[in-house]
Amino acid sequence: MRLKNCFEQLQASNRKALIPYVLAGDPSGQTVNVMHQLVASGADIIELGFPFSDPVADGPVIAQAHERAVSQGVTLTDVFAMVSEFRQTDNVTPIILMGYLNPVEIMGYERFVEMAADAGVDGVLMVDLPPEAAGELHGLLQERGLDMIKLITPTTSDERIKKICSVASGYLYYVSLKGVTGAATLDTVEVAERVNHIRQFTDVPVCVGFGIRDGESAAAISRTADGVIAGSVLVSELAKFATEGQAVVERVGEKMTEMRSAMDSLQDK
Repeated sequence: MRLKNCFEQLQASNRKALIPYVLAGDPSGQTVNVMHQLVASGADIIELGFPFSDPVADGPVIAQAHERAVSQGVTLTDVFAMVSEFRQTDNVTPIILMGYLNPVEIMGYERFVEMAADAGVDGVLMVDLPPEAAGELHGLLQERGLDMIKLITPTTSDERIKKICSVASGYLYYVSLKGVTGAATLDTVEVAERVNHIRQFTDVPVCVGFGIRDGESAAAISRTADGVIAGSVLVSELAKFATEGQAVVERVGEKMTEMRSAMDSLQDK
């Protein structure tokens, strides 16, 4: 319900969703602090990654964050505890757990969904779970009122888009670039064409990630998409926490403010 309400409120005010991605447990002990900073700086929804030892879809920046968090022993149970702590003072901002299937299978689908719902998670994005195999997890998520966010890429066929849309809710994550996270340069015209094409198959909001690094790119994507997802640029900055401390968290907040201001100024025109 938080996610649905968020998009409805954004639409009513002619604004687009700003969705930062950060990895739980990196930097160590700072995740909840970072989450609150992101919201205070303009984030509407938070994608919270959970650590995994083999994050094959991620580029070096986020892969190294996974390595750091895994080396600190951060588990899914720890991630749920972080969400619960965040919910003590923020019961409004939607939180999406994003990650790989292996840790979830080890925990067990039922326990995972139960703990996610109890902690205050609003949706789940499994990077490596195809729609054909999503039935059991999808059903359990639906029972607890959680959304299943799904990925669509530039090479996804129309037939497959239909399958993905049949199980997706909350929003669709359109991967704007071929390759891993943090790669290449955006072609905003091509992204706009693709987003408009996807909308033929669904009423679910379409948000765009990969390649969004600053206010200019965020604003350009928000011309067409319902939301803008920024990850690598934030995770890269947070990697400096060990040497630079709280100043890094503040800079990440400033990056959010830059994107939010650029997106809002465009919508006001």
